[in-house]
Amino acid sequence: MKRSELAFTLSLLPLDFLTLVAAAIAAYYSRFHPLFTQWRPVIFDLTLNHFVQIVIPIAIVWLAMFAFAGLYATRRISIASELTRIALACSTSMAAVFAILFFSRVLFESRFIAVAAWILAIVFVCVERLLVRALQRSLLAMGVGEHRIVLIGDNETSRALKDVFARREWLGFRVVAQFKTFNESVADKIRTLKKKDEVDEVLLADPEEDRSTTLALLSFTDNEHLGFRFSADLFAAAVGRSVIHTFAGIPIIEVQKTPLDGWGAIYKRLFDIAVSSVFIVLTLPIQAIIALALFIEQPGRVLFSRTPDGKKATRVGQGGRPFHYFKFRSMVRDAHKYRFDPDFIKKYGNEREGTPLFKLKDDPRVTPVGRVLRKFSLDELPEFYLVFLGRMSLVGPRPHLPEEVAQYRPEQRKVMTIKPGITGMAQISGRADLPFDDEVRLDTYYIEHWSPWLDLYIVLKTPLVVLFHTRND
Repeated sequence: MKRSELAFTLSLLPLDFLTLVAAAIAAYYSRFHPLFTQWRPVIFDLTLNHFVQIVIPIAIVWLAMFAFAGLYATRRISIASELTRIALACSTSMAAVFAILFFSRVLFESRFIAVAAWILAIVFVCVERLLVRALQRSLLAMGVGEHRIVLIGDNETSRALKDVFARREWLGFRVVAQFKTFNESVADKIRTLKKKDEVDEVLLADPEEDRSTTLALLSFTDNEHLGFRFSADLFAAAVGRSVIHTFAGIPIIEVQKTPLDGWGAIYKRLFDIAVSSVFIVLTLPIQAIIALALFIEQPGRVLFSRTPDGKKATRVGQGGRPFHYFKFRSMVRDAHKYRFDPDFIKKYGNEREGTPLFKLKDDPRVTPVGRVLRKFSLDELPEFYLVFLGRMSLVGPRPHLPEEVAQYRPEQRKVMTIKPGITGMAQISGRADLPFDDEVRLDTYYIEHWSPWLDLYIVLKTPLVVLFHTRND
């Protein structure tokens, strides 16, 4: 592990301590603010000096709780996971304080200060940790504390890793050399780099490398005192999200397809109902204006809900089951039939040729009003009704047409593990311009790594992508 990473981890202890004390002092002074004294006069006698004497030992106990929650782990964790752990650790620590306050007045007499200290502690520590991360990322982007790696492999995995390391300098990985495979010649070249102090680790980016080569590379990195990383194959990756059951004394491993099981599914459904209800109510005036504009432009149905032959329009949902789909009409009447017209395709082409999807750059089927709706994704507002009804979710893979799904490769059908969403990882990372394979890769990541924080991040990020055409890189 890099010394800079150890230094940052070590610095978190005094920083967290000072931050907790600062949060407590801020809570103390807030109680004496006129805004609160007018509401409830101060009737206790608690000096700042006495209060700080109480806070210091409590802050030390909180640090122990932080350590128990894994907030001083040396391995990298996501921002969402870190913030979640901070909130849980602060709440757990404060629960003990609340118990004492409600059953005794030994510490001090202001419950308001206790509640304010709890809330401010979460806010202050979260801000402090984000600032530390920002500083660390800035230093990594400048090359301070970066991991200099030799990449072994020449495939899609290695190319994807090399690309992301180059674009996201703040991750702290720089590829100093790349070789197709590992052998004695490559070993000599890595030794030369090590003598020049130009390499720290070796990354095997070929999950299908044979066992003997992998063991030889592992032995080499051990002998040369170099770090070793490798990209996991399907089974190794699956075991990371497994649950072990025991039947008749025999351990049986169940590989979970997604964390969206049990309480995860319950939370996501409640989240969908609450947010979709709010959006439906708030956008009712906009929906009425859009419906009127569409009717004036082309009298008839304002919703796209049926195919040219009069059948219900469908999309493929969770488990590969079709569902009735509708949204605001943005194309000319019977536009769907043109995607199967050879003359039309020959004239305008298909940007997604070779993939299951169909897309035109300047689609002549889109009406003037429809073009405005599509630019700001307003044609998808009725999808909130589908979310409320449970056919879709706020966040998930995009809902695809049955004829598109029929062309999916077996590994691509995993995106139907969960309900399709109005927005998702792919939508905030490139929208319609994203290659289909990358879209599937991002949606698969979401399915395997779902969390409430990830849903919230995607929902908050989506308006920025729609309005300013920003994206994740």
